[in-house]
Amino acid sequence: MPTYDQLQIGDSASFSKTLSESDVYLFAGITGDLNPAHVDAAAAANGMFKQRIAHGMLSASFISTVLAMQLPGPGTIYVSQEAQFRAPVFFGDTVTARVELVEKLEPRKWARFHTTVHNQDGKLVVDGHATVIPPAS
Repeated sequence: MPTYDQLQIGDSASFSKTLSESDVYLFAGITGDLNPAHVDAAAAANGMFKQRIAHGMLSASFISTVLAMQLPGPGTIYVSQEAQFRAPVFFGDTVTARVELVEKLEPRKWARFHTTVHNQDGKLVVDGHATVIPPAS
């Protein structure tokens, strides 16, 4: 895993996951977000998307997976995340979270990444930026 000094602008990494009904229900239970749009098929059928959708923050959480486990990797500390939710994610969708280093922030030795999540059709579902403290050594 790269340290701050080893990071290069343009470095990138990604993580993909197919979201199951269980994933959504577990996330709902952990967070307490039991919005019918996520957990009630009958109510969701009458809603904006006509079916249940995954929590936006569930999809966005895979950005953390990439930052913490791949780039920069273990020991990384999250400082901030900006996220715009562009499209719904449905049960059974496969999402891919991707991060790309866009700026090294001196003198603090922090790093800023462009963060995205796309579905299996290449549609952008989450767009934003993250600032992290990479491992020092």
